[in-house]
Amino acid sequence: MITRHPDTLDQDEQLQLKTLLGRCPELDTLADHVRDFAAMMVNLDGHLLDDWITAAQGTDLAPLRSFARSLLSDCDAVRNGLSLPYSSGVVEGHVNRI
Repeated sequence: MITRHPDTLDQDEQLQLKTLLGRCPELDTLADHVRDFAAMMVNLDGHLLDDWITAAQGTDLAPLRSFARSLLSDCDAVRNGLSLPYSSGVVEGHVNRI
């Protein structure tokens, strides 16, 4: 439910998610970072990547810190992917189908 667009959650799922996030501060923190990253993808806001990585590395969540660190290994490509309107999604779909 965290990785889905909030508009696709029905009322029961929204309530379940709210309950889960209220009971687990770490999960709530993770959900905030996931939403921020998703917004960068949708809005092509790659210029926010460095701030997102800094914020993610400042958490107590080791897997999130590790993901943020891995983005640094090819930061220019990630930033371009989050900024430019080009996509290889169609090609990838054909490759996966084959």
